[in-house]
Amino acid sequence: MGQGTLYRHFPTRADLLVEVYRHDVDELVALAPILLETEAADVALALWFDRVADYARIKRGVFAAVEASIWKDLSAHSLGPIGEAITLLLEAGRKSKVIRPEVDAQDVITLIGFLTRLDESDWDERARSLLTVVLDGLRPPATS
Repeated sequence: MGQGTLYRHFPTRADLLVEVYRHDVDELVALAPILLETEAADVALALWFDRVADYARIKRGVFAAVEASIWKDLSAHSLGPIGEAITLLLEAGRKSKVIRPEVDAQDVITLIGFLTRLDESDWDERARSLLTVVLDGLRPPATS
């Protein structure tokens, strides 16, 4: 693709980053039902969280580079499909009784939002361990 073609489709760097972001969100959304075909619901959710963590680490620069005015459009695009993917995973978990019944997609989005705030120097140590804490909190309490 020539430079002229690139600029015709993406006049600014932010436009290109937005499109990359949308493509990556679509991949995350598509992964949820695929994982549920082969994994138990709680394992599928854990594997999906792993992919989200990988995505969040790689895309830290994208989050910073995209202007605030563009985020309105992005959030309209991503929270809907991401919320639907999370809902699919949560519903499978509730059906299998491995996820609390009162938890919804907005709760999970809020809980995993920490990924955008982790310091790069702490990433390896904290991201996955904190996602494990989130997963543990999504599980129903043990009965005695």
